[in-house]
Amino acid sequence: MQNFSIGIIGAGNMGLALASGLALRMAPGRIAVSDPHPDKRQRVSDLGISALADNDSVVARADLLVLAVKPQAVRGLCTAIAPTVRDRQVLVISVAAGIRGADIARWLGGAPAVIRAMPNTPALINAGVSVLWANDQATAAQRQAAATVLGAVSEVFWLTDEALMDAATAISGSGPAYFFLMVEALTVAGVALGLPQDLSAALAAGTAAGAGRMVHDHPAEAALLRARVTSPGGTTERAIKSLLGEGFMEMFGRAALAARDRSRELGEQLGAA
Repeated sequence: MQNFSIGIIGAGNMGLALASGLALRMAPGRIAVSDPHPDKRQRVSDLGISALADNDSVVARADLLVLAVKPQAVRGLCTAIAPTVRDRQVLVISVAAGIRGADIARWLGGAPAVIRAMPNTPALINAGVSVLWANDQATAAQRQAAATVLGAVSEVFWLTDEALMDAATAISGSGPAYFFLMVEALTVAGVALGLPQDLSAALAAGTAAGAGRMVHDHPAEAALLRARVTSPGGTTERAIKSLLGEGFMEMFGRAALAARDRSRELGEQLGAA
């Protein structure tokens, strides 16, 4: 699929992030985006990318089509564009949480090539993580094309078992919010200890950014990195013991389970015939 054309339906945060990243790596003329909102289309146009109000016009010129809409909108969208997708044998990539590949294929009719992707919000700054799964109809070339598209804004990881997409959604898809919440909590804690609000927020955010970079470079060594900064009898050890004593690990386990279960619920509810 060399020199393939890309269509993106939806110019919200993720659709715009993908368009922005791709515009830096390929000719903008090979990209087209549709969205019903004029202000969002204008942001796309500002990138030098064709922005249209009509979805079918985007599908008609695409070899690879990204569905960057909310889960609740996927069924109606697929039903509407199904004839054009079938005629052109377009590769369809869905970034909607929970919506199963078989349901997308059924709504599109026939046996289209479908790839599910779960990027996360750091894709907005070209620092995301995306987990992908492909159905049996997707060729090796189409898989590579999908990796190229998501790779424009994120690291790319593949799953062979679609059922694990819900778990990936819980860890990386929803994960940034957990870290934002942690920074909020550290900021509040700093203020409670007497630090000015602005200083506490800057210290918490800067610490999270630096620690994130360290663990990104050594993803299998989080426990070792923690041990290195936790001196016996020191302040960090006291804090870590307090967190673990309050069930910190179990709390994150419950949060991830809740997110995974919600992803499954979305697939079951929205995929029902």
